[in-house]
Amino acid sequence: MEQRVVTLFHRSLEATMNAGEVLAPLIAEASDMIVHTLLGENKLLLCGNGVSGALTQSFAAQMQGGFQRERPALPAIALSSDAVSLGTVVRNHGRAESFARPVRALGQPGDLLVIISNDGRDSNLVQAMRAARDRDMGILALTGGDGGDCAALLDMDDIELRVPSEVAAEVHQVHLLTIFCLCDLIDSSLFGGYED
Repeated sequence: MEQRVVTLFHRSLEATMNAGEVLAPLIAEASDMIVHTLLGENKLLLCGNGVSGALTQSFAAQMQGGFQRERPALPAIALSSDAVSLGTVVRNHGRAESFARPVRALGQPGDLLVIISNDGRDSNLVQAMRAARDRDMGILALTGGDGGDCAALLDMDDIELRVPSEVAAEVHQVHLLTIFCLCDLIDSSLFGGYED
């Protein structure tokens, strides 16, 4: 059992290192995209399912509540955190509309939709991306594997941070680290200096 744990840690480190080499320039570009959105007095709308939904909540919480330093709250809303609204939309309009309707209701031109998915195959995320397009919003996608249907909907102004792994647990762990990197870069861009 102990050796299995050691093996899992080694796999985790390898997946993280491989992803870091691929994603570093794109994460920097994505942080610039978010900073540009915020400086334009716009907001982030975040959505994902399951573990990815929990990651959107973590990202929004760190944007609103602060990351590693005291700073003003930043506007980010995790659409998956409102269970009552989500349940009502699913009951009345079906699962595929679960995030699209809130995007249509809350999204404004210049806002940024952030989707998180370990495989990019969720129909409700695809519909949210289409709704964001209709609202003249940018899209940042954190995906894994081949990016799925979500990757196919991105255009040249969007950014995809695709983890080069098919293993859901590895993708989720890299997404969490990516969120930490984004928060660090955003704070440094908006509020100055890198803290070691």
